[in-house]
Amino acid sequence: MVSQRIRRLERGGWSLLELLVVVAVIGIMAAIAIPFFATYWRSAAVRAGAQEMRTALQQAKQLAITRRQNICVQPVAVPFPGYQLRQNTCAGAALVMPGTEGTGTFRLQNTVAVGLLAGPPVFTPLGSAAPGGQLQVTGPSGNFLTITVSAAGRVTTP
Repeated sequence: MVSQRIRRLERGGWSLLELLVVVAVIGIMAAIAIPFFATYWRSAAVRAGAQEMRTALQQAKQLAITRRQNICVQPVAVPFPGYQLRQNTCAGAALVMPGTEGTGTFRLQNTVAVGLLAGPPVFTPLGSAAPGGQLQVTGPSGNFLTITVSAAGRVTTP
């Protein structure tokens, strides 16, 4: 009777060595996974910023068609990273609409910045872009994505 109780106690838990091995394996897996997760996090922020900018370009195209006037998409850096939609030409007045600051500037999320490589794109009332353009969305760690607006008004990201 007593020997059966002793056998049950022996099978009841884990040894200190087994627990240390499990903790060490978890630590090694975390040490390997954390750099990959950090890289993914940075690239996801840039992809989200590029998606936001593509949406803004599509909005400008639809606005040009709806209002029957040219709409320019102008990136701005001051006082914060963002962009403005301008009427008629890129020197025209910025459109103040819902979602903008008092100056008509849309703020970009995820601490990304947008800059011009070519352009800026000006959408016509027919939905084309004259001229087309290229914008570069750059994240805080320096990685970037390029958005291209063709003369036909198509917005693409490689």
